[in-house]
Amino acid sequence: MQIRPLTTLEECRRVAVLEKVIWGYTDAEDLVPPPVLIVSIKRGGILLGAFDAAGEMQGFVYSMPGVKDGRLTQWSHMLGVAPEARASGLGFQLKLAQRERALAMGIDLVEWTYDPLQTVNAHLNFARLGVVVQEYEVNVYGESSSPLHRGTPTDRCIAEWHLREPHVERRIAARRTLAVRDASLGHAPVVNPSKPGDRWLRPAEPDLSLEGCRVLVEVPEGFGEMQPLDPGLALDWRLATRAAFLAYFARGYRAVDFLRMPDARCGRYLLALPPDHRPEPRGVGVTLAAQMSGGSSRSDWMTGTSSGQPPRGPERDTSTPRMPSRRAPSMSCSRLSPTINASPGAASTCRSAASKMLGCGFM
Repeated sequence: MQIRPLTTLEECRRVAVLEKVIWGYTDAEDLVPPPVLIVSIKRGGILLGAFDAAGEMQGFVYSMPGVKDGRLTQWSHMLGVAPEARASGLGFQLKLAQRERALAMGIDLVEWTYDPLQTVNAHLNFARLGVVVQEYEVNVYGESSSPLHRGTPTDRCIAEWHLREPHVERRIAARRTLAVRDASLGHAPVVNPSKPGDRWLRPAEPDLSLEGCRVLVEVPEGFGEMQPLDPGLALDWRLATRAAFLAYFARGYRAVDFLRMPDARCGRYLLALPPDHRPEPRGVGVTLAAQMSGGSSRSDWMTGTSSGQPPRGPERDTSTPRMPSRRAPSMSCSRLSPTINASPGAASTCRSAASKMLGCGFM
C-alpha cells in the first residue's frame, strides 16, 4: 500500500466518494466537500491517501491547521479506511504518515475527536498511538446521516497526540507487542461495573464519588452493532459513560490508557490523577521516602511504578504522558477549578502509591 499526499481537486473528489462509502452519509452537509479540502491543503492542511497496487484509494487521513494556547497544531478531522482494507493496520499506518508530515512542519500536537464507546478506535488511540484525553464534548456534531452515528448523541472525547513525547514514541515502537502493565492496575476501582445482559452488557449507575489515584471506566464491546439493533440500550450506555467522564475529568483525572477485554465483552479506560494535581505529601515518613527515591515521591501516574524504581519484566511501558497545564503548575488539587479539591481519602491513597514505588472513521 502506497501512502502519499493528495494535491489535486480530482483526488479530493475521490476522498469525498470514499467518505460516503465509509460513513454511509446520505446528507451532503455531513461531507467535507472537495473545494474545502483543496483550499485547506494549500494553506497548511494535511491530506494523505493510501493506494493499492491497482491504484484504488483504500483510505485517507485529513487534518486542518489549528491553534491551541498560542501554538500551531493540526486538528485531524477524518481518518477513513475502506471496508475491504480494514483489519490490515492501514489506519495505524496512515496516522504514522500524518505524524511524520506534522513533525516535518514543526508541529508536535495533533488532536481529534473519537467516540469513547468504540473500543477498536480506543485501542488504536491509546495502546498503539499513545494519546491522552482530558476533554469530553457532549453531542459535538449533532444529528448525523451516518448509520454509524445514528441513534445516540454524538458525544466525543478529544484525543491529544503529543508527537515528540517519549510515551508516544514507545507505544509506536512497540507495534503489536503488548506492554506489561503494573499488577496494581487490576485493583483500581471500577466507576461503573457493568451488569449481565443477553447480547450486550448493560450499564450500571456510575459511582461519581470514588477516590484514589486511578479509577476505571467500563464500556461495552460491540457498540456499533448495538446502536441500530438496540438503540435504547445504546443510549443508556451513552448517558452513563457521559456522566462518568464529565465528573472525573472535572475532578482532574485524565484518560491515559485503554484496556480491551473482548472475552469479557467490554473495555476499560484508565483514568489517573497527574502528579501535579495531587496534594503535596506531608509527614516525616513520606518526606523520608521522597529523599530515598532521589528527592521525589512522585509515582508514575500511568503505570504505578516510581521514577526511582527500575521496571520489572520485559517491555514494560513506564513512560508518562505529560499533560499540558491549563493553569500554572502547582501541587494543588484544584488545577482546573479553584472550587475542586481532593478529599483526605484521595490524598491518603495517592501518598500510599507514592511510598510503594503503573477501524475506521474517527468522527
